[in-house]
Amino acid sequence: MRAFFSFFLARLCEKREALLLTALSAGIFGAVFALYKIPVGAAVYPALLCAAALTVYTAFDAVRAYRKHRALLELASLPDGLCELLRRFDSQDDRDYREIISALSEKLSALRTEALARESDMTDYYTRWVHQIKLPIASMRLTLEREDSPVARSLSDDLFRIEQYVDMALTYLRLDSESTDYVFCEQSLDDIVKRSVRKFAAQFIGRGIRLDYTPSGKRVTTDGKWLGFVIEQLLSNALKYTQRGSVAILAEESPPTFSLVIRDTGIGIAPEDIPRVFERGYTGCNGRSGQSSSGLGLWLCKRVCGNLGCGVSISSEVGRGTAVRLTFDGSERRFE
Repeated sequence: MRAFFSFFLARLCEKREALLLTALSAGIFGAVFALYKIPVGAAVYPALLCAAALTVYTAFDAVRAYRKHRALLELASLPDGLCELLRRFDSQDDRDYREIISALSEKLSALRTEALARESDMTDYYTRWVHQIKLPIASMRLTLEREDSPVARSLSDDLFRIEQYVDMALTYLRLDSESTDYVFCEQSLDDIVKRSVRKFAAQFIGRGIRLDYTPSGKRVTTDGKWLGFVIEQLLSNALKYTQRGSVAILAEESPPTFSLVIRDTGIGIAPEDIPRVFERGYTGCNGRSGQSSSGLGLWLCKRVCGNLGCGVSISSEVGRGTAVRLTFDGSERRFE
């Protein structure tokens, strides 16, 4: 009611010319009646009637304008219902606006359909490309496994990184897909970590970096494949920015939650970069100082963790190393 009253006052202000004209007419009639010594009440009475009629008309006009205002607000929030809502307006001007907006709505719908089709085609193409590129990668890996030389080991490391980038591309494509295959169930966190660590065994051995792994003994309700992707990305970053020393994997209790911590002794992250490391495409000082970085790894980790219902945070000190924490809710969770 208060909103309508404010709207009514606004309509009165919009019609101030009509109100001024009414007051001026009443003043002219009053002056003329006074000059001819006619009772002024004879002018005041019709002036009041006119003012009352104008007030009633303004009230009806305000009601109609208020309904139109509410309908237009609905149009703003329901773009797909434009044509249906516009049928409420019946004046010639409204019909003209309706034709224009209907034409624009149809054009927008066509553009949206075209964009969705183009996005679907692009997603299908890159999904096929990712699966096809895995065949020559597997073939090259089998060939390099027969060789035991510094060159073969170097090529194996490069091939492993290529395989990681391919998996990252596939994850990027599936991230917001309606067919994303999340399967939540209770499983051992240690089993997920061990599967991820095995993929980096050659990297740890070849670079002489020690792995300090303390089993957590925890069970979590999550999707093992997607959580494994997150852990692999974090291990990849730890190895990329650690020249010597170790990478530690351990659990930290903080009831009712606990965290899986991946801590390295690498070059660390500048304090001004830490608030932005999870932003899409942000590479920071390390990425601009010669390290190859796309700025997508941690962003993907943040998005996947959000879908899995676990938290991710990072702390670091330049020259001392970095620690990334995956925080899980210790309470029982059910998914349907």
